[in-house]
Amino acid sequence: MMVFLQRNPGQWLIATVVIGLLALVRLDALTLADLLDDSRLTPRRFANHFEGFRYEYGAPILPAEIFLARRAGDCDDYAVLADHVLTHHGYETRMIHVRMVGRVAHAVCYVTETKAYLDFNNRVYMMPLERSGSSIRQIATKVARSFRANWTSASEFTYTYEEDRKHFGTTILRTEPASLDPDTR
Repeated sequence: MMVFLQRNPGQWLIATVVIGLLALVRLDALTLADLLDDSRLTPRRFANHFEGFRYEYGAPILPAEIFLARRAGDCDDYAVLADHVLTHHGYETRMIHVRMVGRVAHAVCYVTETKAYLDFNNRVYMMPLERSGSSIRQIATKVARSFRANWTSASEFTYTYEEDRKHFGTTILRTEPASLDPDTR
């Protein structure tokens, strides 16, 4: 084969390009179908898939397959994918968006059954689930503490890949009494 490629420089170039492209494709690449078809998927097992992903801020939210193929994204990409996949597997989830003083906002996916949230910042730790109370205020307080910051407001939101738009629902302000929070009444 080497003799053939040496005699045909055009074929050599094509072979080099093909080998280069194959090197870019990860053989162990995680796909959305893999996550949706995994009959043993749990929130912890979901989180373990993302240990090698890198943080890369971006807007708008990446389509699931692009986030998975690039192995890079931000907290919104992760929270939205966790919500999409885990609800498919029957888990009750809530996506929470926390705004903090002097920082970019942060999104997490709370899983009711585990009484914990999935946080893209915890993807490399042994404990990728962060235990928390279920109210928006409790989740926001825990998220802000992980940033060593104060939070100002927090909202529950929904998102679908088809519509590609966040819909903000219940929002609470840190300065208001907890007794006024709609999700704790």
